[in-house]
Amino acid sequence: MKITSTRLPGVLLIEPKVFGDARGFFFESWNEREFERAGIKARFVQDNHSRSEEGVLRGLHYQVQQPQGKLIRVVQGEIFDVAADIRRSSPTFGQWQGSRLSAHAKNMLWVPVGFAHGFCVLSDFAEVLYKATDFYAPEHERSIAWNDPELRIDWPLSGAPLLSPKDAAGLRLRDAELFP
Repeated sequence: MKITSTRLPGVLLIEPKVFGDARGFFFESWNEREFERAGIKARFVQDNHSRSEEGVLRGLHYQVQQPQGKLIRVVQGEIFDVAADIRRSSPTFGQWQGSRLSAHAKNMLWVPVGFAHGFCVLSDFAEVLYKATDFYAPEHERSIAWNDPELRIDWPLSGAPLLSPKDAAGLRLRDAELFP
């Protein structure tokens, strides 16, 4: 497994060792011992699976209570995945990291607690799996606007994204409830 640090401390790009032959491939998408060696100490309690069409943008989501660390991977298609640091006390507060994740590359992104997360679909469609360290709690979920002028995320979109009503109503960073 190859772990690459990003410019945001704690956000890691993960490339598993893939074993392939004429029959297909095999890789470990989670191995607690190996991930702990890489500094990811996580207890996952929920797995999520989404399918979205090209141009869909989901996020930027986070939970202020019951915060979630997330291990994200794509099993069909390709996405541009974003983690934004929303910890007011962090030296990288308000900065973001964008990574292309794809089924072909089999890469993953670790997004620890304290970050808002979102992605846009670059292929005809994408299926995304992510493991979460705490349960979904809609009463604690928050959303920051995908196009927040302070974050200035450079989404690789060719037009306006397709958003859910919740994401269309995302707050600006300066108005959102954030982590200390």
